Amino acid sequence: MSASALHAELREAGLNPDEVQAAIDRALAEDVPTVDVTSVATISGDALGEGVFAAREPGTVAGLGVAALVFETVMGSSVTVLDRVADGTRVEPGDVVMRVAGPTRGLLTAERTALNYASHLSGVATATAAWVDALQGTRARVLDTRKTLPGWRTLQKYAVRCGGGLNHRMSLSDRAMVKDNHVVAAGGVVPAYEAVRAAYPDLRVEVEVTDLDQLRELLEVGCTEILLDNMPTDVMREAVEIAAGRATLEASGGLTFDRAREVAETGVDFISVGALTHSARVFDLGLDLTTG
Repeated sequence: MSASALHAELREAGLNPDEVQAAIDRALAEDVPTVDVTSVATISGDALGEGVFAAREPGTVAGLGVAALVFETVMGSSVTVLDRVADGTRVEPGDVVMRVAGPTRGLLTAERTALNYASHLSGVATATAAWVDALQGTRARVLDTRKTLPGWRTLQKYAVRCGGGLNHRMSLSDRAMVKDNHVVAAGGVVPAYEAVRAAYPDLRVEVEVTDLDQLRELLEVGCTEILLDNMPTDVMREAVEIAAGRATLEASGGLTFDRAREVAETGVDFISVGALTHSARVFDLGLDLTTG
């Protein structure tokens, strides 16, 4: 698949292909500032091979299109990408998720950078899918946060989507989120909410509350998106009863996976989980080389 076709695929997935390409170029420059000395010394320039990407644990894959673009960037038209499964596919140990064929030197030069992208993004997708499974049968949906690796936000949030989760705001500009420090600075949840509404009337506004009195205040002035911060399960359940559908409620703050079900069963609409991106475990994905 050509670079232009891979760029089109990334664009269709909601990614900016120019940004992804620039990130790949930086990663390759970091890894190969001149040449891959080991591969040049040990492998003939005309040797051909095939690399097989296989899952070594159960999970959900993401970033395979990015990995394919790494190989294309290193080898151009001399590489062929075969048998690539769709991002978001659930896999089992031993499942082949992608094969690449081309010059052996190039395959090994591109291997680590490609795996860095695919393994990390598959880790995010796998963690997200586990939360999605835990919330099955409830109304709650899992959200990501802005707790992302610098420079990786769009890719990590893409991986969340691959895992079945939803994206919260992408930046500080596309949506207002009134947090506890904003509340302190503005003199209360209602003044903070009304200040944002006045300054940016067309933007969505969500306000964080730490107790039920703040919740009631916001409901009275018509706030329709409220974040319940670090509340015990029984208090969240009461918050749902008080809101009675007048606002969407998001649970957040130190929520661990073992609490996922009990929090979802309070009736909240969303559960935001920073760990999806800031603490995702790398997915065990390997590449095995064969030569012809």
